Amino acid sequence: MRTKTLAVPLAVALLLSACSGEEPAPAAGSKGTVNIDIHGWVGYQAQAAVLAYLLEHELGYQVKTREMKESDSWRDFESGKVDVIVESWGHEDLKQEYIEKRKVALSAGLTGNKGVIGWYVPEWMAKEYPDITDYRNLNRYAHLFRTDKTGNAGQVLDGDPSFVTNDEALIKNLKLNYRVVYSGGEDALIKAAQYATRNKKPLLMYFYEPQWLFTKVKLVKVNLPPYAVGCDRDPAAVACDYPPYLLDKIVSRGFAERGGKAYELVRNFTWTNDNQNAVASNMINKRMTAEEAARQWVAENKIIWKDWMPR
Repeated sequence: MRTKTLAVPLAVALLLSACSGEEPAPAAGSKGTVNIDIHGWVGYQAQAAVLAYLLEHELGYQVKTREMKESDSWRDFESGKVDVIVESWGHEDLKQEYIEKRKVALSAGLTGNKGVIGWYVPEWMAKEYPDITDYRNLNRYAHLFRTDKTGNAGQVLDGDPSFVTNDEALIKNLKLNYRVVYSGGEDALIKAAQYATRNKKPLLMYFYEPQWLFTKVKLVKVNLPPYAVGCDRDPAAVACDYPPYLLDKIVSRGFAERGGKAYELVRNFTWTNDNQNAVASNMINKRMTAEEAARQWVAENKIIWKDWMPR
């Protein structure tokens, strides 16, 4: 979905350590090695960890990973430096460029996850101010969300500027007395939600599902103007909610043509938001490494992943 500058979380660092080698990468799709890029949110990292674990322990491939911004990953499909992006949030512009125009990548099917992006407040705020979840009432409450960075305007806390976001355009076009403040990434958003819930502090934040935090912290989505097909076509004129996202996997064309059983596994992979959140939650809350969380999920869910394996 979503980072421009990201400090590598512990779980990702351990995944990189566990799954990466130092030797030069072979060509995309060559027998024995699969190159998976890692993007900056834990749900993605959980999915990459499960795929990497199965590729290595069930099919005998080597998996090499690297942390990258999404746009850089797409650019590297042509060079063969990346075989797989395990979770893509829309990015119709990138699909047009690299799938339709350059023909160096293609979709390997849906992940099964249902993606949601929106604005959220802690549940206690929705109970104390019942009409706050209607965007038409947000200006009435802007004073609650003022910070040193926003002056007389309220704050909408976003993640990283490279995440999929229309928030600055939404604020302008809906005539809201708010300003976007970028927290820096997913970890900062999670900490802000936990702090606001624990200490009953006002918070209006950009957030998304699937996300393990919803199993621990109660957040309520703000109702923005309903999404309609085409309402976000012009990024500068967006005045509607985010669309529902059917997340998919993107692979290089070379990997699709020559990746053999590794490509079949990636193509067959499909799970639910709950599956992803279970792995991600273990990585964060039980402080498991990505490989440990993947191993546990694989051990407990053979009935799911056995259908992904190449025949």
